[in-house]
Amino acid sequence: MNLFVRLASREHAKRVIARAFVGAMFLSLPACNIPKFRPANVGLGLPENYRKSSYPAYAAPLSAVLGGLSIANLPEEQNSLDNSALLRVEEFYNDPTLSHLVCQAVATNRELKILEEEIQIARAEILSRRGAFLPLAGFRAGAGWDRNSAFTPLGAAEKQLEYLPGRNFPATPGDFLFGLNYFIPIDIWRELRNARDAAIQRYNAAIERRNSFVTRMVADIAENYYGLMALDQRLSILNFIIEFQQQSLETAQRNFEAGRDSDLPVQRFLAEVRKNQSERLIVRQEIIETENRINFLAGRLPQPVERNAAGFFDLNIHALSVGVPAQLLQNRPDIRQAERELAAAGLDVKVARAHFFPRIDITGGVGYQAFNPKYLFNPEALIFNTAGELAVPVLNRAAIRAEYLMANARQLESVYNYQRVILNAVVEVINRLSMVENYSRSLDLKRQQLTALEAAIDNATRLWKAGGRTTYLDVLIAVRDLLDARTVFINTKRQQLSAIVNTYQALGGGYMMTCPPPEQRLDALAPAPLPQLPQLPPPRRVQDALGAPKAVEPRKQKDTP
Repeated sequence: MNLFVRLASREHAKRVIARAFVGAMFLSLPACNIPKFRPANVGLGLPENYRKSSYPAYAAPLSAVLGGLSIANLPEEQNSLDNSALLRVEEFYNDPTLSHLVCQAVATNRELKILEEEIQIARAEILSRRGAFLPLAGFRAGAGWDRNSAFTPLGAAEKQLEYLPGRNFPATPGDFLFGLNYFIPIDIWRELRNARDAAIQRYNAAIERRNSFVTRMVADIAENYYGLMALDQRLSILNFIIEFQQQSLETAQRNFEAGRDSDLPVQRFLAEVRKNQSERLIVRQEIIETENRINFLAGRLPQPVERNAAGFFDLNIHALSVGVPAQLLQNRPDIRQAERELAAAGLDVKVARAHFFPRIDITGGVGYQAFNPKYLFNPEALIFNTAGELAVPVLNRAAIRAEYLMANARQLESVYNYQRVILNAVVEVINRLSMVENYSRSLDLKRQQLTALEAAIDNATRLWKAGGRTTYLDVLIAVRDLLDARTVFINTKRQQLSAIVNTYQALGGGYMMTCPPPEQRLDALAPAPLPQLPQLPPPRRVQDALGAPKAVEPRKQKDTP
């Protein structure tokens, strides 16, 4: 007898194990045909430093570009971890007026406000995803009445039922309910938690997108700010040239009136004066447009833009330190944004993969139910229920496979975008370092050109006024060449400053700043007074040549018989 019982127990255990095995095989069957995961191609690695054998100028990394320091002459030990991207905006530019404009733009720029709202949307998405895997509970209340026909089994049975001894249910019993329902998802495969983590990564990506926009906005404001100072210098040199040409025009008129020369020099000098007066109006229009570009970035109506009255050619910008390329991964907001988006895409693949596996949820409720409200909260009126739901994907597998393949493709997009952003960052830094170096060298050569042209205009003017030892054309050509050379010199300086600004932005600098509280920036909304244009002093030799013209005695006419 005992042997029979033991054999029967063993057979029962085997059947239970077999059924459990078959059930497990049935539940895991949908996950056996998951599409093959496509890996990404291997990306490019970062160089150890910015020195390239194909670029001789990079014999050593750039640490300073102002004061005539050449990149090729920098010491080898400058290749350190010092990086200008770690400097705040006010520290790098060292210009309170520019820092004030940047702070106002951060407070009022409309596109920046749009990006800040996108951050709030991403933050709300985190709360939504977080609530998806937490237990859900809600109160439930209801009231109703129901009367069944006496000629139905249910209606006939109600007449015989007693809810208390000797007390039957009324003909029209009510149905009052008050309780709590709950829903508990069992996140076995971390589907819901991975979706929450992906939302957190996208929230961080939205913050980095905002920071990346700030770096570009700061660079645009600085470029236009220095461009405005360059236009002031162009206006100053035009005023100087026009004044000089008007003096030459007066000299030509006196020579013509005295019979020393024809009216051709008068017409040529007058034409040059009118040409430069027209160019001055165009420069003033460019100043207005540049001011309004700054006003747009600052989020304010068109108004004059205050700028630093210091010398344009002696701006005190902080020296550049580029560090090593690996620091771009930490300093550039667009790379950090791409990294966060890549992490979110990887989590999305895990979420899509979890859809191939069974899902378990627990639902239930607890409360009170009675036909009369006065019995609603009696202990005998307590009700509760709970149930577990198992969902196994069997049909519509094509939709699940398509979702997984799309998540895999989006992840590959994020991988390639991450590689592209890094490659673009390295290229930007190298290009802008080259611009800083070449424009710095070009400025040195143009200074020598200006020195030679200043001497030429000095000699030509002195010889022409001395009595015709040279022609007026030499004066015209010398003045025209000086104007062109100074204009090119100013534009070259502007390009050099733009290269420094863009290098600072390419390294990842421009989103860290210290701004005063908003109540201290209310006066920034008032129109700024129009600053007095800085005058570009002419060289000493040219100023000497521009002295008051000597009076020319009228030529005596021969007596006619």
